[in-house]
Amino acid sequence: MSHYEGDLRTPESARFAILASRWNARITDTLVAGARQSLAGNGIAEANIDVIRVPGAWELPLVAARLAAAHEHAAILTLGCVIRGDTRHYEHVADRCAEGLMRVQLDFGVPVLNGVLAVERVEDAEARAGGSHGNKGEEVALAALEMVNLLEQLP
Repeated sequence: MSHYEGDLRTPESARFAILASRWNARITDTLVAGARQSLAGNGIAEANIDVIRVPGAWELPLVAARLAAAHEHAAILTLGCVIRGDTRHYEHVADRCAEGLMRVQLDFGVPVLNGVLAVERVEDAEARAGGSHGNKGEEVALAALEMVNLLEQLP
């Protein structure tokens, strides 16, 4: 019986894309910084990290698909923040973004990590962007490293 499990080791030549929305920039900037720090702390050279900004979470799947189709990145980390407002717009954006990112991952076979916060209040986002719940950008980066390693192992 074979057992496969990823770890944080990746090839030195592996490139990573951090795709982040500009909407709620105070939050997303912190997520991006956490992701970059986590990748660098695990041996990924700054030159192998591309940061691409899009207007909001709605645009993330399209740009993720373009990047995945180019096959230049071992993984694509997506970061954003959608905060519930007074209308259902929040649900449409958060749900369709997640569905689109999953579709990109499955269609192209490239790990697309979903670090888009979908929260009720700005305080919830702050807690997940370096606050009491850690930094989800860091967590997404670690998951990306692990997925790249795991996919290299699989037959």
